[in-house]
Amino acid sequence: MTRRKTRAVGEAVTEQPPAKVRLMRARDVQQVLGIEQVISATPWPRHMLLSELGRPGTIDLVTVEGAAEIVGYVLASRYADVWHILNVATRPDRRRRGIARRMLEDLFDRAASKPHLGYTLEVRVSNGGAIRLYKDLGFAEHGIRPGYYSDNGEDAVIMWRSGAPDDMHGISG
Repeated sequence: MTRRKTRAVGEAVTEQPPAKVRLMRARDVQQVLGIEQVISATPWPRHMLLSELGRPGTIDLVTVEGAAEIVGYVLASRYADVWHILNVATRPDRRRRGIARRMLEDLFDRAASKPHLGYTLEVRVSNGGAIRLYKDLGFAEHGIRPGYYSDNGEDAVIMWRSGAPDDMHGISG
């Protein structure tokens, strides 16, 4: 992975370490909560984020830039025969840089020990960018949940992806 060069106006170019995806830790929750509060009308409370960590059947990931700056996170829980992706979020100032894609690909790699399990998620019907990303990653639309989002009653698109590593076309309907 290459390092990216950054500089403030009038400063020399400096090297920053590349972003890294890793398992979420309890000490990350404060920064994750900060992202939640910026991006969500109904953010997850601290106690719910903490209760997800380390629970059997979960994969909770963060993307870290620099020494410890959390710029994105994914929460996923396994239910019987499916991984339910509960939340995918990237800090607004870091969007459109491939962070969500990288975290989801890392999730798929980590969950590959049970390739028969599929993936499901809900996404706002108005979130065209996320819907395009999920389709690009092999998810397919499989219905609508009317009024799913409590903040404004917006509908959610239900999306599914097969767990088979070579299936990039979702679960057939």
